[in-house]
Amino acid sequence: MTINKWSKSSWRSFPAKQQPVWPGDATLDDTLKTLSQLPPLVFAGECQTLRAGLAEAVEGKAFVLQCGDCAEDFSRCTGPDIRELLKVILQMAVVVAYAGEKRVLKIGRMAGQYAKPRSSDTELVNGVELPSYRGDMVNLPDATLEARTPDPRRMLEGYYRAAATLNLVRSFTLGGYAALDRVQAWHRASLDALPAGQKYEDLVRQIWKTINFMTAIGLDPQHTPQLNQVTLYTSHEALLLDYEEALTRMDSTTGGWYDCSGHMLWIGDRTRQLDGAHVEFLRGVKNPLGMKIGPNYDIDNIKAIVERLNPENEAGRLTLITRFGADKVSDYLPKLLRKMQREGYKVVWSCDPMHGNTYQNEFGQKSRKFEDIIREIKTFWEIHKSEGTVAGGVHLELTGDHVTECTGGSRQLLDKHLHQNYQTNCDPRLNAEQSVELAFELAEMLHPCK
Repeated sequence: MTINKWSKSSWRSFPAKQQPVWPGDATLDDTLKTLSQLPPLVFAGECQTLRAGLAEAVEGKAFVLQCGDCAEDFSRCTGPDIRELLKVILQMAVVVAYAGEKRVLKIGRMAGQYAKPRSSDTELVNGVELPSYRGDMVNLPDATLEARTPDPRRMLEGYYRAAATLNLVRSFTLGGYAALDRVQAWHRASLDALPAGQKYEDLVRQIWKTINFMTAIGLDPQHTPQLNQVTLYTSHEALLLDYEEALTRMDSTTGGWYDCSGHMLWIGDRTRQLDGAHVEFLRGVKNPLGMKIGPNYDIDNIKAIVERLNPENEAGRLTLITRFGADKVSDYLPKLLRKMQREGYKVVWSCDPMHGNTYQNEFGQKSRKFEDIIREIKTFWEIHKSEGTVAGGVHLELTGDHVTECTGGSRQLLDKHLHQNYQTNCDPRLNAEQSVELAFELAEMLHPCK
């Protein structure tokens, strides 16, 4: 098949799924013109640095911790909310890095994850058919026609919210908030809630001993950049192609095109059509890319998309994020690994243990079981070990808040408890406590002696 010349608008000649039905007035064009003139949210050099780190993850020299909100909420773009999410990510990264003895690439689902794919353009709410809620960058979850009508101006609001989030994250990660001694204090509070298992106590004791040793020899975290600063990259699903195109700019130093809405972009399981608009758009930008793969994949189709998105087979360019479910991962992952390995593709393998394990409880709430999430990750690791491939990371939906959306964990949450603090407008997330507990499970799997 002949591949046409790419431009940042060439996707418009391809079928585009999961796009809102915008009003037919001048609002969309005016919004996109404004967006195209605003400063980039991220820079090409940052994307290139992340890509180099992901190349290390291909070889097992780094671990990818990609996590954050299912769908960001405009109303939660506040200092405390951003701080608490960042805190959980840093806590998890310290545990994983220490146990795995390798670099952890911290990639947040944040500063742009404002849109969500839906199974239908409309839904019935109290017997009334309304446009589906597609995320705060498109419409509102309120059950009225006015709220659910897509509004292009919300993309502009999403840009400003993303800019504010990035500004605060950069201040936190470079200004001392992320210093190792601060992370130590965070752990003290979080670990009090975890079960007093030997595996937790031993690892915590080792981490504190190492921190105290570094302090004793003069490596004061407050005055050592390596201990006082961290890098957190941003990512989101590149769903709203109008928005992504408006923020795509040419890098003046390399001549390459970068989507400056986020460092890493991924394509969803529902939008990865080989001849679709999303694949067409993403093949031309130089950002690191991810692609979700669910159980209904076709191996030849996956191979063709991989070659379309990464024709030079460059390590660090593409991450394959599998989302099969705890009960299905053994059926679908091995044959996919064998095919990709046979072709010699240099990809990062990441496990999304969230989307394949969603169920609806008797109270009508979507939820996920903590034990299923852990089970899929463990099976993912075991399969990679048996196939001789590299398990490169995890892709999680979580929050820094003490929500009750997923069952299980050390507090043994049940479906009947979820009403206590069920906040999500889309998919259920791990809460702060469950997230830290999961990090210890990861630490066990990654430990070199395991």
